[in-house]
Amino acid sequence: MDRFTLTRRLLLLSGALSLAAPRLAHAQDGIAGINAMTARANAGTVGVIAGGVDGTYIRIATDLAAVLDDGIRLRVIPIIGKGSLQNLSDIMFLRGIDIGIVQSDALAFARRQRMFPGLDQRVNYISKLYDEEVHLLASGDIRRVEDLANRPVNVDVRGSGTAMTSAVLFESLGIPVQMVNDVQDTALEKLRRGEIAAMVYVAGKPARLFSNIPRDAGLHFVPLPMAPSLLDTYLPAELAAAQYPALIPDGAPVETIAVGAVMAAYAWQPGTDRHRKVATFVDAFFDNFEAFLRPPRHPKWREVNLAARVPGWTRLRAAEDAEARARPTR
Repeated sequence: MDRFTLTRRLLLLSGALSLAAPRLAHAQDGIAGINAMTARANAGTVGVIAGGVDGTYIRIATDLAAVLDDGIRLRVIPIIGKGSLQNLSDIMFLRGIDIGIVQSDALAFARRQRMFPGLDQRVNYISKLYDEEVHLLASGDIRRVEDLANRPVNVDVRGSGTAMTSAVLFESLGIPVQMVNDVQDTALEKLRRGEIAAMVYVAGKPARLFSNIPRDAGLHFVPLPMAPSLLDTYLPAELAAAQYPALIPDGAPVETIAVGAVMAAYAWQPGTDRHRKVATFVDAFFDNFEAFLRPPRHPKWREVNLAARVPGWTRLRAAEDAEARARPTR
């Protein structure tokens, strides 16, 4: 290659590099800008794992987002969940999940089954929320819970809070049933067609799943009397016509049992970014609690006692501090 050709190529390469330099700098600025926007978007974001679309948990989680999400310091993202046991697992292991709503009996059940290592140290509670009622909906030929012996009963998907409570319930009562694990809306259709004898659903009344059942559907709630074997875990409750006018006659409430719902959180190490975000959520929750007591928020909020303790659970330190600060104003 002669000197002229080599010089020409070097000049062309120099020109190309001089043109590429601004583009490279612009691309680097773009990447830096995207990274900054990503950091801002995630700075105050907490994920709240809840329940199915027809349950009370997801409505409580959407209330949390509506009241607490200011889009600046805190962004609350409600997430559809698969039940209390799965929610415990998600709080411990699933990325992006900081908080979850679970049944109060889930921790003891998981502890007995040794399902999750380090569960007691890693999952604490922020607040007891409310009591959830056990709904036992059955076909017309089922008058007592004992009539379900050896009959197919849907108890929601495996790992759900309803499935867990159903196992404890029927075992405590000594009633063997054929447990079916369909999602609840599918189970309701099967019950209407007579393919199963009953379905169990643990949810805060009124449960939206049952709101559109007509009076002539041939379905009714079966009483669940409080048995001595259930006293250590559950509370007496009732379902009334005020919640389910198409299924319960006026003046004839149906006896049932209830279990507490708990808002739980991962116990992040103090000083970490995730701990800061959870602490921000907790402070906002206690500071703005009065807003949950007004419409259009779910009526179950009016049952919440922020000072209530949950036996067998450890309270998150940030929640202890926030509750103590809020106590004089309450």
